[in-house]
Amino acid sequence: MTETSRTHLSLADVEAIARAAHATQTDKAGRPYAEHLRAVAEGVRTRHGDDAQIAAAWLHDAVEDDALSDQWLEEAALSHRTKDIVRALTKRPGEPPEAYAARILATPGALLVKQADLAHNADPKRLAALDEPTRKRLTEKYVRMHALLGLVAEGGSSS
Repeated sequence: MTETSRTHLSLADVEAIARAAHATQTDKAGRPYAEHLRAVAEGVRTRHGDDAQIAAAWLHDAVEDDALSDQWLEEAALSHRTKDIVRALTKRPGEPPEAYAARILATPGALLVKQADLAHNADPKRLAALDEPTRKRLTEKYVRMHALLGLVAEGGSSS
């Protein structure tokens, strides 16, 4: 079946699948992981991302976190563009940040999704819930990724 003849999952279906896949996971502050996925999807929407990017936002951590398999992604009724973005955003074991950033930059549509992901991850209110060593480590990680992707950090200083 060709992509044009196959019906793709709706955004509501993708959201339900992502929420179910991550149902038992929490973020570093102990919050339900689906809150992060919702925030990233909404961030993509407010940045005028299209449906393929919004779907990828819901799924951006699914394969990396082993919530869904590579095989599931391959076989899912999703556009090639959504799948490409999810694959681009899936960090590989031992992968240097530079290679990860290069893959994102080389994949059409992926940068906007990663920008929404970083914006939520680096939210000062979200970081404030973490212990100091974790907050410092993650802040440095997010600053470095912003630089590798050529992005300006949103919201300015967290002080």
